[in-house]
Amino acid sequence: MATFQIEGGYKLHGAITAQGAKNEALQILCAVLLTEEEVIIENIPDIIDVNKLIEILRNLGVSIRDLEKGKKSFTAKNINLDYLTSEQYKTDAASLRGSIMIVGPLLARFGKASVPRPGGDKIGRRRVDTHFEGFIKLGAKFLYNREERFYGVEAPNGLQGTYMLLDQASVTGTANIIMAAVMAERTTTIYNAACEPYIQQLCKMLNAMGAKISGVGSNLITIEGVTNLKGCSHRILPDMIEIGSWIGLAAMTKSEITIKNVSWENLGLIPETFRKIGITLNRVGDDIHIPAHDNYEIQSYIDGSIMTISDAPWPGFTPDLLSIVLVVCTQAKGSVLIHQKMFESRLFFVDKLIDMGAKIILCDPHRATVIGHNFESNLKATTMVSPDIRAGIALLIAALSAKGTSTIHNIEQIDRGYENIDERLRALGARIKRV
Repeated sequence: MATFQIEGGYKLHGAITAQGAKNEALQILCAVLLTEEEVIIENIPDIIDVNKLIEILRNLGVSIRDLEKGKKSFTAKNINLDYLTSEQYKTDAASLRGSIMIVGPLLARFGKASVPRPGGDKIGRRRVDTHFEGFIKLGAKFLYNREERFYGVEAPNGLQGTYMLLDQASVTGTANIIMAAVMAERTTTIYNAACEPYIQQLCKMLNAMGAKISGVGSNLITIEGVTNLKGCSHRILPDMIEIGSWIGLAAMTKSEITIKNVSWENLGLIPETFRKIGITLNRVGDDIHIPAHDNYEIQSYIDGSIMTISDAPWPGFTPDLLSIVLVVCTQAKGSVLIHQKMFESRLFFVDKLIDMGAKIILCDPHRATVIGHNFESNLKATTMVSPDIRAGIALLIAALSAKGTSTIHNIEQIDRGYENIDERLRALGARIKRV
């Protein structure tokens, strides 16, 4: 288990470029299974979760060539379906939540697919019902081995387009159902579909491959089934979660940082939410410039009541950045209520921040009140363990702002979502080493 040692309390300076979006990459990589032809993908992040999925694709028989950094060629012509019943596949797929998205394209193209119960962050209940209910509505038969916790679907007579109202606007569920429906007979209509930029990107890629998807960017998506798809080239968006992480890092360390090529039009409420907690963001072309802050103040509502920041399906504020906002608020002027609606275990990392001297009241598994120090009292260095990707980066930001030397164990969790983060932070002047 690797460890970061961080000597905090120093200002950073410079420019940083966001990696390719992890959540988009996991969907886009699964979509290569829908065609025999070559698919070229650019801006692939070099992170553990994405590399695990690439290895699964390789074991499935996908031919993969490295073209240049972050750019690969995928040809899924000779697929080995026997791999899906192997012990190796059960081990590989069980460690990666994103592996569930290979089911939709395999079901569409081969009429069957299987996946072990997916792993990932331990942040609370994360149901997969939406995925399989969608497949069933398309005419697939659901199979579940309770003893081995193994899911399967079969559609020997092909999939049939239909209307469906999703029980929740699941991003991965929507992506999986779209990939299954693109080659179903007749028309599929998905209402209450997720409409995140990553879903929009997936739909644009599939349309470039010959799919007929309309309603992209809305919660009502219509898909006319086609018989086959062709190859294409696709570029992954910059990672909005990483962009939000760098904004939080700049504020907490009183640093002047420029984030390059952020794709402003795909950031949604992220810039405005950080502005609400007092952080200045300047738009310079497609870059974000954050000046050094000596302090920042949380806004109140018009009636003077305490600000609440909560997550919501897109275009609401992404739940993946609530942990970043929470840690940034520990040094703000004022108070805020953080309401994590979607996952009941995602706020449990705040006990580490409390150990560092933060003033946080954990009201219940979903809500925490933060009383900011206004930099009148620094966080204290400590030893921590990263519980998941987003809590891990929040703790890292806290450590970089705290005076003294902090230690973070289990940093593989951070590596799952952030590419070469220690090297990139050192380029900004951070004092961090991997041991």
